[in-house]
Amino acid sequence: MTFPVEIRIDETPVSLQARAESKANWKDRVRRAVDQTLDLSGWATESPVAVTIFYFPDGPMIGDVDNIVKLILDGMKPRVYVDDAQVYRVVAQKFEPDEPSEFTNPTESLAAAIDADRPMVYIRIDSRSTQELQ
Repeated sequence: MTFPVEIRIDETPVSLQARAESKANWKDRVRRAVDQTLDLSGWATESPVAVTIFYFPDGPMIGDVDNIVKLILDGMKPRVYVDDAQVYRVVAQKFEPDEPSEFTNPTESLAAAIDADRPMVYIRIDSRSTQELQ
């Protein structure tokens, strides 16, 4: 697997407080997005990773941004990494429609995500060794 990996999901993420069925469906949706993005003939990394999650809601976010993180991380295993214990760093941020947001030198995938219809979740996975602290 080559880093970074960038994934986009054009849906509202499910909160950790949701019903069990909703949580299972959301993790499956994350897995499908991973499957559509990655070459599944490769192996999941066993190395440490850093994960960035940007949520672009279509209105004011209901609930807390930290409640969407765990299900996204769980949904990426074992396809991206073997165990979510490999995640050494997580950055999660919401960008509500009326709030200005500026990105310096966004990747092509992030730029497309910023311009996409909302709601949308952008996920970036980097190897820990290449992830810059900002």
